[in-house]
Amino acid sequence: MAFIEASGLVKTYTPKGAPVVRALDGLDLEVPQGTVTALLGPNGAGKTTTVKVLTTLIRPDSGTATIDGVDVLDDPQTIRRMIGASGQYAAVDENLTGFENLVMVGKLYHLGTKIAKQRATELIELFDLVESQHRPVKGFSGGMRRRIDLAGALVIKPPVLFLDEPTTGLDPRSRLGLWDVIETLVSDGTTVLLTTQYLEEADRLADSISVIDEGRVIAKGTADELKSSVGGQRVALTVVDPADGAAVRDILARFGTGEPALTGGRTWIVPVDDGPSALSAIVGAASAAGIALHDAGMRRPTLDDVFLQLTGHVAEQPEDESTEAPA
Repeated sequence: MAFIEASGLVKTYTPKGAPVVRALDGLDLEVPQGTVTALLGPNGAGKTTTVKVLTTLIRPDSGTATIDGVDVLDDPQTIRRMIGASGQYAAVDENLTGFENLVMVGKLYHLGTKIAKQRATELIELFDLVESQHRPVKGFSGGMRRRIDLAGALVIKPPVLFLDEPTTGLDPRSRLGLWDVIETLVSDGTTVLLTTQYLEEADRLADSISVIDEGRVIAKGTADELKSSVGGQRVALTVVDPADGAAVRDILARFGTGEPALTGGRTWIVPVDDGPSALSAIVGAASAAGIALHDAGMRRPTLDDVFLQLTGHVAEQPEDESTEAPA
């Protein structure tokens, strides 16, 4: 039996004056112990709803779920003592210091003042917040808030950690820092279920990836297995002028074996059979059409290609923080 297991989860909502929304449509999921499983999917695919069911925040209309053999629906109190969770937005008290936030969480778990302070000190050191621990959180940067929030999820040393898009909105440096912390936790035996829209995040952290769309798991495997499943090579062209996009798309459609896709605003990608000859023909056609290129080349399939083939569109990459308060 998997450490986290869900079978046939269904959850529907009926917004006032709107059609029924089927957030989960028979979702199945297995997460082995001591690993990271990433739920990858577009907005509205059912990722957050899955996490809410497994963390006892909502009940499904049907289906079953267990964590280490404990039934999520029948014994939610036991489940809550087993898990830690960090959502898309840092759940911290801005008027308290970082240290005080962690002590407060410990007391809410009835650890007692002495043990709560001891655990807070350990986590402050783990998350590299020693110099800032006595400052009010309202003066923290976005990355520091995320670290305090994640630290709060670890106060009781849970064997299972749920991370719902934990690095959304962070700048690249802060994101890399959190990835390092997550990898350390897993190396110590923590089981992690991670939802993300960042393909690079899933590629870096996940032992297994489940691609979700319209409330169902439509593919699963390691990153390499999913990339191999789409097969072939890709030709990518990055144009100087985005206005040339339509012309580039027509050229790629002529020489490729699938539908051209736009990613990153100026880069067009298409699957091809024979990479070198297709690249030569495509670049020649672009030159003949007077299209200026920043770059042109071949590459192997990426998770973005997997995402595109399975869901019909490229991943929506969340924006990074443009500014952060001083650390």
